[in-house]
Amino acid sequence: MSQDKKKIAVFPGSFDPITVGHESIILRALPLFDQIIVAVGVNSTKSSMFSVELRKQFIRKTFEGIEKIKVMEFSGLTVDFCKQQNASFILRGLRTSADFEFERSIGQVNKILDEGIETVFMLTSTKHTPITSSVVRDIIRHHGNLEKLIPKAILDQF
Repeated sequence: MSQDKKKIAVFPGSFDPITVGHESIILRALPLFDQIIVAVGVNSTKSSMFSVELRKQFIRKTFEGIEKIKVMEFSGLTVDFCKQQNASFILRGLRTSADFEFERSIGQVNKILDEGIETVFMLTSTKHTPITSSVVRDIIRHHGNLEKLIPKAILDQF
């Protein structure tokens, strides 16, 4: 990689909705990259609580004013999206050892598909380990307190 090439990372996910765990990983990764593309995956076979547009809006509001963060949607293979965006890195957060095993195999397959794209793993902060979008959706359905689960910037949306 040449010295003048921008270090662009793609952080792919469904973000249905974005959680404080996602927010923490992205903010902690900012010093490592010139740009982070938060890529909202579109999966027509999966039903979502929030539309892709609303999920992107939540993410944009969460990171408002941070120019190094870009929000986009994508479908298909993450490595193909990375190539389209000139990204050399895939950023992934790890909560548990089960996450590691799952993400490791995906990262290895991505490396087979494109040797020029590295997967970078970041450990979730301990306090965020139990927080998943699935758990947050369940709490939303039951009108529970989201204060410590989703970014403060979007709390007023719920």
